[in-house]
Parts: sequence; C-alpha cells; structure tokens
Amino acid sequence: MNSIVLMAEVLTDPELRRTPDNQSSIASFLVQFAGGRAEEAPYRIKVVGWNNLADEMVEKYHKGDQVVVEGRLRLDTVDRGTYKEKRTELIAQRVHSFGAGSTASISTDASATTTRNVRANPSSASVPTATPTYVPVATPASDAPDYDDIPF
Repeated sequence: MNSIVLMAEVLTDPELRRTPDNQSSIASFLVQFAGGRAEEAPYRIKVVGWNNLADEMVEKYHKGDQVVVEGRLRLDTVDRGTYKEKRTELIAQRVHSFGAGSTASISTDASATTTRNVRANPSSASVPTATPTYVPVATPASDAPDYDDIPF
C-alpha cells in the first residue's frame, strides 16, 4: 500500500491550474522537511491536490505554514533526451494545519496529548496550542554499537 503522512513547511504559495476541459482544478505547492540526519540538507517535495482539496489548499495554506499532508507518493520519469529525470510528487488526500504559523485553531490538553515520545508543553497547558515539545525516549548506552554507520 502506498501511503504517507508528512509534516513539513510550505515553501511556495499554492498554484491553482485547471485541466484543459475545465472540469478539474489542480493545486500544487513545494514543501520542505528535515533530513534523516542533522548534517543532511532538508528534503523538498511537490504536493499536489485535486478538485475540492485544490481549492482548499489555495484558500487556507500559504508560504511559511506548517502542514501535515496525508496522501500517496507518485514517481514520474521525464525523458530529457540524453537522460531520464525522475520526479517525486506527493498526491494529497488531506492537508492539515499544524504549528504556530498555521491559521487553524487546534485545542490540546496536556493530559490528553502525552504519548511515548511527544509531550505537551506544561507551561502552556491552559493556552490552546498545536506545537508539542519533543522529549527523547531513551539514550543509548555508550558501549552500544552505532547502527547509523552501517551501510545498507
């Protein structure tokens, strides 16, 4: 099953287009999310929404917003003559606002949002917020092997 949930920052304002027969609307914007390691550059991917979601994306989301996107990945190959270019897109099924830059009003309760590795900020428990404070789950022992350095 091809399914992905991605938390990212919107890098460009959504662009709205229509199909040639003017039956469907298509919106797209570029998002950025952190790399797998601290030293890696952030990753960027194009998010595409169709019809009602496209209209919602143009109305609600803007450059700088934090979003959670649910959807599926699509890989296209474009022939450039001497080489083939691969492009990855996230075809959105749902887009949610998240974080301080968003316009959605999400109310959280500190006791209700505590999970294994995410905890609500206790100093703002009485103020509605959507930005959790991340707490590390465990620190590996110093003599444990570092599995991040194993090439796969």
